[in-house]
Amino acid sequence: MHILLRASEVKPTPEYVGRSKGFARLKALTEGSGAVHTDIGICTLEADGSIDLCVQSFEETFYVLEGNPILIMNGQAVRLEPGGCGAILTGVPHAWVGDGKGVSKWIDNLSPRPRGPDGEHPDTFFVGPPPELEAHDMDIRDPRNQSLFRMRDKDIDLKHLSAGSKVNEPTVSASMATAVLAYSGIAVKMLVDQRLGAAMSTMFMVEYQPGAVAHPHDHPLEEAYVMLEGVVDVVMDGERYTVGPGDILWTSVGCIHAFYEIEGKTVRWLETASPQPPTRGSYRFSRDWDYLAETLAKA
Repeated sequence: MHILLRASEVKPTPEYVGRSKGFARLKALTEGSGAVHTDIGICTLEADGSIDLCVQSFEETFYVLEGNPILIMNGQAVRLEPGGCGAILTGVPHAWVGDGKGVSKWIDNLSPRPRGPDGEHPDTFFVGPPPELEAHDMDIRDPRNQSLFRMRDKDIDLKHLSAGSKVNEPTVSASMATAVLAYSGIAVKMLVDQRLGAAMSTMFMVEYQPGAVAHPHDHPLEEAYVMLEGVVDVVMDGERYTVGPGDILWTSVGCIHAFYEIEGKTVRWLETASPQPPTRGSYRFSRDWDYLAETLAKA
């Protein structure tokens, strides 16, 4: 009910051969993994690379790690940057182009899990080469980019946020949707959800402060985690692992898991939830039900 892929195993291979150039993707969850809603991957695109214009029958969310890949969508060519993220909705034509300077790298999640290019019912349809459009820098205040967002390091830095922000600092309209959720030494910054149009999954950043703990729990959904900074101990289905940058994890529906920061340092990872969490019951903490069992035993 869980998978751990070590950083040394993360080796992207050419994808969309014949319809792409210089593009590779690591498919973390192979056939038989048990994943139904999640297809987490690590993508790389060469400076002169591209992916042809295509339409997909699944939803794609992404988060840029390195470089400035150009996303062509909705009649615009947007030059992304590290921290840039967004949702490519079902049925929306789009293409990717390299920035002409260096390799770009991003995390993507496809939901529900694609059936693949072969077979009776394909789910990716190529419609032509990338349109030749002038690329513009990412502007998340522009309403035409309402499926895009960006996270800066300071946006999840609790010390920076607790010190207060200047009135002229916000770059997007403030709301609870763009706020940071902080509890028990854990900070969560939502990146992609319904406000960007996503309907199949969510993508968010998680940061653990020294000593932070998430006690054993499970969910009625699948989760994937890409470790970015620091080291943390994770327990999945009763097995304990120490994970660090580059490692990828996946937990299925009902997999009881927990996280423990034990080195006194900050830890950060990107996380996805597929399908989107329900309005109630998205967390089931084991200790709450253990408490009920103890209470009833005393009655």
